[in-house]
Amino acid sequence: MAVNTDKNEGQKPSLMLALVPVILTLVLLGIQIFYFGDFTPHIPLAIGLALTALVGIKQGLKWKQIEQGIFHVIHVSMPSVSVLILVGMLVGVWIASGTVPTLIYYGLTLLSPQIFLAAAMLLCAVVSLSLGTSWGTVGTVGLALMGIGAGFEIPMYWTAGAVVSGAFFGDKVSPLSDTTNLAPAVTGTDVFSHIKNMMPTTVPAMLAALVIYLIAGFTLIDNDNGSFERITAITSSLQNNFEISAWLLAPALVVIVLAMRRMPPIPSLFAGVVAGSIVAVFTQGAGIHDIITYANSGYSITTSSDAINSLLNRGGIQSMMWTISLILIALGFGGALERTGCLEAIITSIMTKVSTFKGVQTSATLTSVATNLVAGDPYLSIALPGRMYAPVYRGMKYSTLNLSRAIEEGGTLVSPLVPWNAGGAFVIGALGLSIGDGNFENLLYIPLAFACWISPVLGLVYAQMGFFSPKASAEELARWEKNDELVMEYNTVKS
Repeated sequence: MAVNTDKNEGQKPSLMLALVPVILTLVLLGIQIFYFGDFTPHIPLAIGLALTALVGIKQGLKWKQIEQGIFHVIHVSMPSVSVLILVGMLVGVWIASGTVPTLIYYGLTLLSPQIFLAAAMLLCAVVSLSLGTSWGTVGTVGLALMGIGAGFEIPMYWTAGAVVSGAFFGDKVSPLSDTTNLAPAVTGTDVFSHIKNMMPTTVPAMLAALVIYLIAGFTLIDNDNGSFERITAITSSLQNNFEISAWLLAPALVVIVLAMRRMPPIPSLFAGVVAGSIVAVFTQGAGIHDIITYANSGYSITTSSDAINSLLNRGGIQSMMWTISLILIALGFGGALERTGCLEAIITSIMTKVSTFKGVQTSATLTSVATNLVAGDPYLSIALPGRMYAPVYRGMKYSTLNLSRAIEEGGTLVSPLVPWNAGGAFVIGALGLSIGDGNFENLLYIPLAFACWISPVLGLVYAQMGFFSPKASAEELARWEKNDELVMEYNTVKS
């Protein structure tokens, strides 16, 4: 079985050689994180990039060619890095404007602690569906929800799990989302058919997560006087240090309206920064230089409440630099793996060993998951398996909608669950989980983001049982022929 590709001018590495940089990088990550207890994966990933480059040079590639592959992936992902920068600005300015404090205040006074986790997931899902960006949702609404959860004395990792579940599921089914459009684009389907085909896993996973969060809320949270006193102390401190009013939610409304009018995420978020700056000047008495400082270095406040200090001393572009540097190195590593043919060699080896639909569907999902783990790039985890596996589905006469669902779930949903992945690094940085400071218990958000892993598991179960696994329609077959799509013919294929 061979895949038609012309991107590698050097000789494709053998499977064993292709696995060398992958395995050594994972070993280095394990030593750094678990043996030394230091969650700074930057250097292990940088070493992995260097090892991958050596493999490419051994196979006949020039450094310039490898460099082009590295920077190509970084370039493709720059809009997401730009969103990260804007979210840092947004957080600092929205705290100064009173937008985030108002959201926290109303959340603490209007929401019941018992239903908070379920409500947080649903709210993030709705906002992410409207905005088309999980990152923007996590960095804005998610931040406010972390503050509300802290007021209810809910562990950070529980709140983060609910936020991630909602934000990335809303992103997964939003027609405005870049990953939701990328998955059908690389597999040759349309976005609305793709979204419809994801419903059999999306709806049950969201309902299961909702039930779990409700049970957790009524099990973990007590209505004792201490909790109410803490909430009262926080809301009083917010009122003493900020003007609190529903009008202060205007910057958030601006972003949502622009997104619903199909404005791209970057100008929408920047408009939110401008709106927050105007509100901060006219309602909270901030000066122009103050706004610039908040956008760059984050908001700073000292109150009598330690809870308020920890909640609101954050934001700014500089607070995102640890995360941005990690993302750039991880993306570079992923680009090197792709350019040198290491990922292609591994995926091709997998495809030669499966001859059934359920085997291919399982392999496609797990390949996306593995690419997230190794390459650290959610876009690469969707694009590369999508390109590599699509001819296999065509040869089996199965709709590539099956593939687009597999890579969306293994790519988009698993991305925030890998701490050194671009998605996971953003979640940790934006929600203030402080993993780098040794707070490893906050990594519990990973298993507690129920919706993000229940959906891929359901997809794998459906594949084994043949449920929700459409064959190619006559229209799809005709489109493949018309577009001269690459087809890998299988003489004997079991379904």
